[in-house]
Amino acid sequence: MTIRDATPGDLPRIVAIYNASIPGRLATADTVPVTVAEREAWFRDFDPLRRPLWVDCDVGDRPMAWLSLRSFYGRPAYRASVEIGVYTAPEALRQGRASALLAHAIGRMKYFEIKTLLAFVFAHNEPSLALFGRAGFKRWGLLPRVAELDAVERDLAILGFRRGEAAP
Repeated sequence: MTIRDATPGDLPRIVAIYNASIPGRLATADTVPVTVAEREAWFRDFDPLRRPLWVDCDVGDRPMAWLSLRSFYGRPAYRASVEIGVYTAPEALRQGRASALLAHAIGRMKYFEIKTLLAFVFAHNEPSLALFGRAGFKRWGLLPRVAELDAVERDLAILGFRRGEAAP
């Protein structure tokens, strides 16, 4: 496994990994696939020196998982808090890639002057809740029934990690 900054050439694979998560109704509030064109502006918002997008690649340098750090709430007072998202290709699940990416992000929080990582995870997404829990994230809140997927109202858990707190 190799973790590196994402490049524009990775965007089609990043989108494919993301789109693969949509049918399961666990990892995203999108209900239909997104296109590469729709994600181009999103991709350009990432900055390897401030708010990176990392990919975890196989031996052929093909992204198998990705992790994003995005500014939270867009106001200056929140500059040390970021939203984290992580997605893994179906064929790469349970290989430790998401855990490796989370450890990578946590290990670089000081470099990016990040004090708080926030994850917004559907409360019924037990695999992701467990993943973040193993990385040291704590449940900080719950937004009840804020999403509707296939006519089912879903809760959104707010998970947080503070730099300097010991991971389990």
